[in-house]
Amino acid sequence: MKSLNFNHLRYFWAVAHEGSLTRAAERLNLSQSALSVQIQKLEHQMGHPLFERVGKRLVLTEAGQISLDYADTVFQAGDELMSTLAGRPQASRQVLRVGALTTLSRNFQLEFLRPLVGRTDVELIVRSGTTRDLLAQLEAHAIDVVLSNSVPQRDARAPFSSYLLNQQPVSLIGRPRPDKPPFRFPEDLRSEPILLPSLDSDIRVGFDRLLDLAGIRPIILAEVDDMAMLRLLAREREGVTLAPPIIVRDELKSGVLVEHCRIPQLTESFYAIIQNRRFPNALLADLLAGYESAKPNAVLS
Repeated sequence: MKSLNFNHLRYFWAVAHEGSLTRAAERLNLSQSALSVQIQKLEHQMGHPLFERVGKRLVLTEAGQISLDYADTVFQAGDELMSTLAGRPQASRQVLRVGALTTLSRNFQLEFLRPLVGRTDVELIVRSGTTRDLLAQLEAHAIDVVLSNSVPQRDARAPFSSYLLNQQPVSLIGRPRPDKPPFRFPEDLRSEPILLPSLDSDIRVGFDRLLDLAGIRPIILAEVDDMAMLRLLAREREGVTLAPPIIVRDELKSGVLVEHCRIPQLTESFYAIIQNRRFPNALLADLLAGYESAKPNAVLS
């Protein structure tokens, strides 16, 4: 069995973090050509290309991202050794990089990540963004999973698997109104103002269709694409709010808000979207295994 050349690994590590052969060569006090040869030797030893050139940029391949994670661990271990011998011990940690749709319920995100929260051997990196940005990061191996409430469109360039994690009912939620009769859906929306998710939301599309069929044009107080903001407005404004109860779970429990009615035939789905990889993140595999009903909802190829 061949042993790993740690000099080559350090050269790769420097290039990966610098994102440039030129800058890494200057940092290592090597010529660019000599550094390139060392990287090629490591790739030959690994049996996989570690970089691909996109325009003028060097981008890590999947094998390159995996190698960088291990290289970070190796050189962090060296730092920890020195710290331990100096009386300042550090603990090594595994990393999971999560991308979450900006509009996604924070409560759902927390429920998904809860098994890892508080573990001293795990570092969680959570990034928010649009579906397009997050899928681009997933394809570039910059994150391990995207949490979303919709599956990505079919794209032959990037084979994604979407795991259905949960489905939540959607309700009309608002402040308690003990002096009024029970809410009648959809009739009361002729006069009751409403806070709605933006038109980009799947549940908004389904809700608008139901009101169109009933011939009702609602009085819209606001349209919000951020569920955290929708939650705050639901607490502050009169009227009702269209939302999955999970986003206002604490307010419902305390009685600040109540669930006036469930919307028939309307649910919000939550997905974990991953890219099919030869080297999957073990932490992510453990999280998905915790969802007994989580099955690949769609494999896009």
